This record gives sequence, structure tokens and C-alpha cells, in this order.
Amino acid sequence: MNGPLRYVALGDSHTEGCGDGDDVQGLRGWADRLAEHLARETPGLLYANLAVRGRLAGQVRAEQLAPALESKPGLATVVAGMNDLLRPRFDADEVAGHVEAMFAALTAQGARVATLTFPDVGRMTSLARPLGHRVLALNDRIRRAADRHGVVVAETAHHATVLDPRFWSPDRLHAGPLGHAMIAAAVADALGLPGSDDSWTRPLPADPRAASGLRAIGAELRWAGSFLGPWLVRRVRGRSSGDGRVAKRPELTPMPGPTRMHFLD
Repeated sequence: MNGPLRYVALGDSHTEGCGDGDDVQGLRGWADRLAEHLARETPGLLYANLAVRGRLAGQVRAEQLAPALESKPGLATVVAGMNDLLRPRFDADEVAGHVEAMFAALTAQGARVATLTFPDVGRMTSLARPLGHRVLALNDRIRRAADRHGVVVAETAHHATVLDPRFWSPDRLHAGPLGHAMIAAAVADALGLPGSDDSWTRPLPADPRAASGLRAIGAELRWAGSFLGPWLVRRVRGRSSGDGRVAKRPELTPMPGPTRMHFLD
């Protein structure tokens, strides 16, 4: 397609940018950071972020695929399924089927599509260990679907660096600013974008403040009270963090590149 590159991001809270900024000052997130990188290399970039927190993979497909196709993107990112993993009833084939349908529709229209694999959250908090087999099952299906449709996969699940607590927000469900920067760098690296490399795979220096023993147990209990408890209450009440929310960037608009030249800025 002639004209400026069009990039459309589809997904849930991770692509919306939760954990990187706030709802008062605004969310940035890995997709915005990737768009900023693209804008430096491709002046005139047009960018839309259709992601909405709390959305299941089927909802991402039902609500975001059609407007994404209407935008006729040259590049699209599709990341969905983490919210499905957290539900009592989880069918990896069903979830991957929704993701693959998005891969198929976007690539058939000529878009280059990228996605990523999910880290095992059970390795970050013992309370989430039962989810480990679900993560592995979904990642396996996403890889196979991506291979069938020529979709680029950023293999963030393979690297121990993604489990560093400093990459995550306090709720341990969303990446923090460092984590979003790492994801953006991983996707850029997978796409082979100019200025990208594999530096995102390198671990951070040792953290002398890392909790251990009783401090670690205390941190687990505080997390359960501050984040796990409220999340469970919402599930029991049939509510979602995304109720009443719309996409933060629903239409293609120009994306100026930042003056600073690194994902971590």
C-alpha cells in the first residue's frame, strides 16, 4: 500500500498499556513504545490502538478485528488470551482459535502481523502456579497458528529476564514501565526493525533489595490483599475492569517520534 505505514494494535490491558502510566496522566505501554520506534524510522506513521482492558480473546476478535481491517494496516499486533487464562473455564483450543482467526484475516488482507508468547506467571508468585500448564498450552497453540499464517512471534516466554519483579507492576498481572519497554524491544527485534537488537534478553543487574524469607512471604500476603482479593470479587460479581471503557486510540492518527532514542526512555 502506498502512503505512510499504518500500524494497528489489537488486544487487552497489556496492549492498552496498563502498568505503564495511569488513567489520569495517560497510559503508554509497549504498543505505543513500538509505534514511537516505528515513527523514528518511518516518518508519517499512522497508529491506532484498539485494545481495551479486561477483554477476552473472543471479545477482542468481535470488537476490534473489523475496525482493524477497515484501517487497512501494513502492520498489526495481536496479543490476547491472558484474561482467558485467568477464568475458571479455560479452553486453549477455543482461545487460540479466536487469535488465529485474527491472524488469518489480517494477513489475508496483506498486513504483516506480530504477536508474542506469555510468561509463566506461576514462576513469579506461588499462588499462580496452577496456571502454568495453561500458559504452556496457549503458547504452543499460538506458535502453531502463527506459523500457519506467517505471523512473527516475539518469544518473550523463553527468557528468564521476563520474570524479574522489576519488569512488573505491583499487581504482577501487568508489566511495569521497564516491562513494557522490554516487550516493545522484543517485538521490534522479532520484526527486524532498524535500531533493534537482542539487548532486551539481557538480565538487569542484581537487585540488593530483593525480598527473601519472611519479607517475601509478607510481600505475597500484601499482594493477595491488595490485588488478588479485589480481582476475585470482580469475578464473583461478573464485572470486568474494562466495563464501560473504550479504546484509547480508536482511529489512525499520526505518531510523532520521541526526541529520546531508546525504548527505556
